[in-house]
Order: sequence, then structure tokens, then C-alpha cells
Amino acid sequence: MEENISNEIDFDKIDIKSEPPTEEPFRQYFYMAKCREWVKDFKQRNGRLPKSFVLNMGCQMNARDSEKLTGILSNIGYEITDGEDEADFVILNTCTVRDNANQKVYGRLGELNGCRRRNPHMKIALCGCMMQEPSVIERLKKSYSFVNLIFGTHNIFKFAELLYMTLDAKGMVIDIWEDTDKIVEELPVERKYSFKSGVNIMFGCNNFCSYCIVPYVRGRERSRKPEDILREVRRLVDDGVVEIMLLGQNVNSYGKTLEQPISFAELLREAEKVEGLKRIRFMTSHPKDLSDDLIKVMKESKKICRHLHLPLQSGSTRILNQMNRRYSKEQYLELAGRIRREIPDIAITTDIIVGFPGETKEDLEETLDVVKKVKFDNAFTFIYSKRTGTPAAAMEDQIPEEEVKERFDRLLKLVQETARGQVAKYQGSVMEALIEEVNANDDTMVTGRLSNNTLVHLPGNASMVGKVVQVSLDECHGFYYMGHPI
Repeated sequence: MEENISNEIDFDKIDIKSEPPTEEPFRQYFYMAKCREWVKDFKQRNGRLPKSFVLNMGCQMNARDSEKLTGILSNIGYEITDGEDEADFVILNTCTVRDNANQKVYGRLGELNGCRRRNPHMKIALCGCMMQEPSVIERLKKSYSFVNLIFGTHNIFKFAELLYMTLDAKGMVIDIWEDTDKIVEELPVERKYSFKSGVNIMFGCNNFCSYCIVPYVRGRERSRKPEDILREVRRLVDDGVVEIMLLGQNVNSYGKTLEQPISFAELLREAEKVEGLKRIRFMTSHPKDLSDDLIKVMKESKKICRHLHLPLQSGSTRILNQMNRRYSKEQYLELAGRIRREIPDIAITTDIIVGFPGETKEDLEETLDVVKKVKFDNAFTFIYSKRTGTPAAAMEDQIPEEEVKERFDRLLKLVQETARGQVAKYQGSVMEALIEEVNANDDTMVTGRLSNNTLVHLPGNASMVGKVVQVSLDECHGFYYMGHPI
């Protein structure tokens, strides 16, 4: 689903023989026009349009970036394909949160090298967080010299310009920025869904949790201006979107870097005023920055979904200090309790790491205690993964693998028990669901998502997709419901 920014640009009227503009995003429109000429030439020579494949390998912010990359390729004239085998241009949008994410990229590059031998036209690009690591670039130059284009997270807006450089370049084009204060939006986007969309509200992170590489690869926090965000939201609603997801590494610290500071709660109040918008989601929230005002806005809102993702990471204050999370077990419990009291129907989900360096059995008991008290509606549980380049990777007392596995299993069992109890509370009630897709296993059924983020499967067809419907929640099956429309 293409957002209509590209409909406002007449690429045929851009003088590609003139000097490129210096101002963004007009400079990128210029290079898109130049790339379109290259596409016409390709079609004349080969009797077909060039094909491209974009693979997202990361978080929601990466997914939104991938939609931008796809939108630019589509506007240039590339045919978008679902697989790399037939593609002339393949771009991997990488993640680097865990080391195994990097290993997946190297494995994929090995496969692509085989595809490239079968398709001499193929060009390969890499972007995203992994590319911000100098050691990765050195390894790519040494062992994967067949890669054509490498760029990072800070200059993704330059994609059209970099693609143009790559089309005729013989060697590897590398453009990595160490940091930036630039935010360039207003570029074409090819959305995965017609009825819902992510909206970036800020980039980067200032928290420096000791296990996390993100601040090093995404840079310092920088917020978009509220008027730019709201203009994008209105444009999306005009284009048929009923639900938006406001995205940032830590949305609760939104607005602090702006010349005229504005809080995240105030931004939500403004977003709620957009006519035609039915649902607002956001992630991710850091507990240390979650304000009373945000709780008040969520409580009073008719549009903000009844779901809050509030990463815990550990229930032990000692380990939280080692993680540099800047809150204690007691502060987290007090915050979660306040949220539950103020918004009784809210679903709270979380992230928990097991086996952080120095974690004892007593520390794990503290984490289990928080799970029992908060009763999370779902939790993403992770075994600690040593991430080179982070302070935690150099810490002593790394926990043996067998011991971590045993702790992880205990946590997972408890999380599943409490989550089942939380989800089952609504059996027999009627709630609104946004129908997201025809059920993958049964085309007489559709799958919808409740405000609290729980999935429900119900009888229906493709005409219901994108609509908000009243659903009777008939049977709870652990983490999802079977229901019927009212």
C-alpha cells in the first residue's frame, strides 16, 4: 500500500541534467528521477522491469525503514518480489541486538552469492544497525567483497542517491555515518498493511543499558517535530489507515531534544484529535520515564489501545543496577500497580533477560516474584546473549549455559501460567477487534486484534480486513480467542 507522498511528486518534470539540489528530501527526489531513467534503459535492454527484494531482519523501526526502502524502489520502477532468487537488487535491513542476528546475515550472504552466480544482474545491499559496527564493515570488505552497497541507520534517507551511485559502480559503495542530528522523512513508503502503519516519532537512545548495543548503532536520541508527526498521521488516515503505532527506542523521553520541548503525553493528546483515526499504539516505554501524565492520558483516551509494553529485564534491584536500568524492583512494582489501578482493563507485557552476568538463584527468585505480582499478559523472555561492544560483555561471572537454561525454563513456565490467567479473564465478553487478515490456516476465518493486543479468530472473509468489528470472545485457547462477530 503506497503512501501518497509520491503522488505529489512529478518525477518527469525533474531536470536530471541539472546539478542535484542540496536540500533534503528534494535531493533524493532528484536521484529517484535519475534512477527511473536507468530503469527505463534496463527495460529496453532486457524486455522487463528490474526486480527487487527487501528483507527486514529487525524490530518495528526496521520494519518501518524497510517500507521506506520498498517505497523508493517501487517509485523508481522496480518490480517488488517475495524472494531473492529472481531479484536483480536485494537489500537486507539488518539487526544487531544479538550476535546470532549477525550470524544470520552472514549465512544469508552465502546463499545470495549462489543466487548472484545464476543472475549476473544481481546487486546486493546491506543496511541497518549491524552496518554501524566498524568490525562488521572490515569483515564484509575482506570476506564478502561481492556486496555492492553498505549504509547504516543514520543515512537511510539517502537510499536513492546511494542506489544511483551503486548502479554503475564497479566496487563496493560504503556510506556509514557515525552519528547524525538529521531527520529526513517525506519520502515514499510502501506499506505492508493498508489499514495500519508505524510512525517514527524519534530515533536513537540515550539510556546505555549495559547489555544493549542500540545506543551505539542508532545514535543519540532525536525527536521529530510534533507538527511533522501529526501531518504524517493525517496523511495516513486520509489514505485509509485506522490504527497507528508510534515508534521510538524510548517513546517516554520523546520531545526532550526539541527546541520547544513537548512531552509524549502531550503528543498523544494531539494525535487523538485526528479525525478518522480509531486506534493508537506505541512502543517501547522505559519504566524510568513513564509519567503520571501518560497514565492519565491513557486512562481518559478513547483511542489509545489498552496495551502497554513495559520492559522489566530483571526483578532484582542489584541486577537492574548492573544493567544500568535506573529503577529498582520496588519502583517497577509501584509503577505497574499504579497503572493497573488507574486502567484496570490494560494488558501489560514485558521483556525479561535470564542469565545476566553475576545473576544468582536469589536474583531469579526476585524476577519470579515480580512476574507473580504484576501478572503480565505476555512476556518476551530471553537468555542473556553476550554482545561484543557492550559493557556487560566484559563483566565477570558469566553464567554457565546449562544453569541459565534451567532458570529460563522456570521463568517461561510461570510467565505462561500468569499470562493464560490474564487473557482468559475476558471469556464470554464482547470487545472490538481490528480485523487484520484472512486466517492463514482456514480461509473461512479471519484474525483480528483486540485493543489489549490479544488475537481472536472468527468466521469471516477478506471484505472484513481493515474493519473494526464487535466480537464475542467465546473460547480462550491460552493466548488467543475463538469468537464470532456480533
